[in-house]
Amino acid sequence: MDLVTFLVLILSSLLLLSLWRQSSRTGSLPPGPTGLPIIGNFFQLDAKNITQTLTSFSKVYGPVFTLYFGMKPTVVLHGYEAVKEALIDHGEEFSDRGSFPVGEKINKGLGSPCDPTFILGCVPCNVICSIIFGNRFDYKDQDFLILMKKLNENVKILSTPWIQFCNSFPVLIDYVPGSHKTIAKNFDYIKTYLLKKIKEHQESLDVTNPRDFIDYYLIKQKQENHNQHSEFTLENLSTTVSDLFGAGTETTSTTLRYALLLLMKYPEVTAKVQEEIHRVIGKHRIPCMQDRSHMPYTDAMIHEVQRFIDLLPTNLPHAVTCDIKFRNYFIPKGTTVLTSLSSVLHDSKEFPNPEMFDPGHFLDKNGNFKKSNYFMPFSAGKRVCAGEGMARMELFLVLTTILQNFKLKSLVHPKDIDTSAVLNGFASVPPFYELCFIPL
Repeated sequence: MDLVTFLVLILSSLLLLSLWRQSSRTGSLPPGPTGLPIIGNFFQLDAKNITQTLTSFSKVYGPVFTLYFGMKPTVVLHGYEAVKEALIDHGEEFSDRGSFPVGEKINKGLGSPCDPTFILGCVPCNVICSIIFGNRFDYKDQDFLILMKKLNENVKILSTPWIQFCNSFPVLIDYVPGSHKTIAKNFDYIKTYLLKKIKEHQESLDVTNPRDFIDYYLIKQKQENHNQHSEFTLENLSTTVSDLFGAGTETTSTTLRYALLLLMKYPEVTAKVQEEIHRVIGKHRIPCMQDRSHMPYTDAMIHEVQRFIDLLPTNLPHAVTCDIKFRNYFIPKGTTVLTSLSSVLHDSKEFPNPEMFDPGHFLDKNGNFKKSNYFMPFSAGKRVCAGEGMARMELFLVLTTILQNFKLKSLVHPKDIDTSAVLNGFASVPPFYELCFIPL
């Protein structure tokens, strides 16, 4: 058998398998658009604006529908009711981790104009460093600079259409060149650096005086020495620490970067926040978390930033832990589930004019802060972001400290500021901009 004949047979088999899998599940999984054999619905998606595509599909197929990424079915939940019912009411069944092939492959990402990306990245990164390593880095430390650069680069790459394509067709990851290789190299560098830090901790460990997260983990590992099946391994430690950096650094720094852009775009909002800061905190005392309960407008502004920017439009993928009947549909165990956080954060029933940036979305008629069950930027249920509390503290303290001391000056007129995300795949990435920090 020659190579051409062999390839034809393989492709024909894949085609028949794809057609069989799609037709055999149509009676059980939720409805959805008909996809192409092998490719599925991939080319029916706008990879640069997944949010709009999912919204369009939901208008046709309802709040629960199925898409095929390659030959693999993924159930999409759109809208607050469906997302809340899955993540909270059926939290246990929807708590498994969904497939993210690129990530899985890697683990086995004064007065003059300035780009705020670097300084806003330093803050959350050093917070994570303090927790993990027990110390912070100087902003000129070369190891620190390289670490931040690679984390930032990975988030940008992960949000490109190419990575969505790789996740739909994982076979490409090993055999096709592309930016996913850069992510792998960046993660390898980060992991090697972290393993070096872990080795230093091993050599200086004092079990009676743990200094940080790594020390506590190493102590637990020693206690589990007798257990051959212990999950407290150096490999797991390096992967966990890497995840903490990835999840706890770029998400917060991107939100901060977007917040400053929005505050320049809406100077009337900035003025109200600064008035509240100076009235409650003053100009000479450092802000603290106790201030937040006395600053409803500032709290509402930060919530509105997170709602408006929609940082992780489709959340991290989930999977069902068991066969489940959900809204009269049968979803088999292991099926990937995407929860459209965009559809919740931009629900017009809860947030009138959701496309408008308005802190009033989180204020009642008396100007008091108003909570909303639809506020899910950190997801919800059993897989809610473990770092939510820390992230909310960082956002409040950093933004109030900046606005307490500086006026934000844009290089262009506010009406000309474009707040549209330049990438909207895994994460919403704000456009590049520069600004001036003018001392008050």
